[in-house]
Amino acid sequence: MLEIIAIIAVILAIAIAIVLILASTKPATFAIQRSAVMQAPAEAVFPLINNFHQWTKWSPWENRDPALKRTYGGAESGKGAVYAWDGNKNVGSGRMEILDASSPSKITIKLDFLKPFEAHNTAEFTFVPEREAGATNVIWVMRGPSSFMSKVMQVFMDFDKMIGRDFETGLANLKTLAEKKA
Repeated sequence: MLEIIAIIAVILAIAIAIVLILASTKPATFAIQRSAVMQAPAEAVFPLINNFHQWTKWSPWENRDPALKRTYGGAESGKGAVYAWDGNKNVGSGRMEILDASSPSKITIKLDFLKPFEAHNTAEFTFVPEREAGATNVIWVMRGPSSFMSKVMQVFMDFDKMIGRDFETGLANLKTLAEKKA
């Protein structure tokens, strides 16, 4: 019996060592990016992102908790606008603040997650005019540091695929909304 426990302990130690080695090979930072072409000028899309009150209409996370508590502060929109949320396990809690809003080309947002895990990232929305008149390519990217625990999780999960799916949903919702407004 002692031999079996020793063998299991050795196998477990080897498995843990492999996971830690794989985690240590992950990059120190991450970037997740998606884009969508919208048949609307940047001037029509920009305000839907620049004003956090508009996010309830298109954000992929807004409907995951019917009892989501939202708090708005700072400026009404643009630089200094703040949005905080507190919700169930599907949305957690956190805070966003617009750091820069260069109409109609780029919005930079400081993104702080508090629950279920703490993370401090940056989100950027870039609006690139397309050749087709009145169309805009909206590029959504989130960047941040990868803590060691995050690197361990990346051994088992594909964050780009997981979060990227949400970005794709959000951009599709934004596209529908922007094209209706245009």
